[in-house]
Amino acid sequence: MKCMKRRTIVLLSLAAAVSICSIQLLSAEAIQDAITTIMTRCSVRSYLDKPVEDEKITVMLKAAMAAPTAVNRQPWAFVVIRKQEVKTKLAEKLRSAAMVEKAPLAILVCGDLNKRLKGDGADFWIQDVSAATENLLLAAHAQGLGAVWCGVFPVEERVKDVRSILELPDHIVPVALVSIGYPDGPQTPKDKWNESLIHYDKW
Repeated sequence: MKCMKRRTIVLLSLAAAVSICSIQLLSAEAIQDAITTIMTRCSVRSYLDKPVEDEKITVMLKAAMAAPTAVNRQPWAFVVIRKQEVKTKLAEKLRSAAMVEKAPLAILVCGDLNKRLKGDGADFWIQDVSAATENLLLAAHAQGLGAVWCGVFPVEERVKDVRSILELPDHIVPVALVSIGYPDGPQTPKDKWNESLIHYDKW
């Protein structure tokens, strides 16, 4: 529990540092906690029957909004989903998100097309929203929660179904549905390190 709280503090400290455009030196322990959170995160699809506290939801959303964003447009929006009937409808329409039905919480991460850049950078909003989603996942893990990223965009049928269920306006694009809860057992992260995928100075 103490370690979990320390990781949460580290994530919030990093978010605050980004938001005020300042550079702060972190202790070696804090740096290691942050790296550990990143390296031990894994997708969790089965949860305890236990609600997620409001305070933890706020931390996840703050972390998501601390993500890097092109020209600081912050083209994201979030829908917090707790009602069982809504989760059931989403699970029925999105076969890859069946676990949402039994999750105590889901958060839909969206793109706001009214905030996207013009011209050649118009699609940078996709990268921004993806970065926000990853931050949300890390904040969930740092607080002892488990989560899994269920893709919605760019599959047109999924986008249409989610937009209909959640009554999203036309300029809001559902990108990722994140299923969240307390893991119902121990989790083992995958070791994805592959040095053969790294190139230096040229391909």
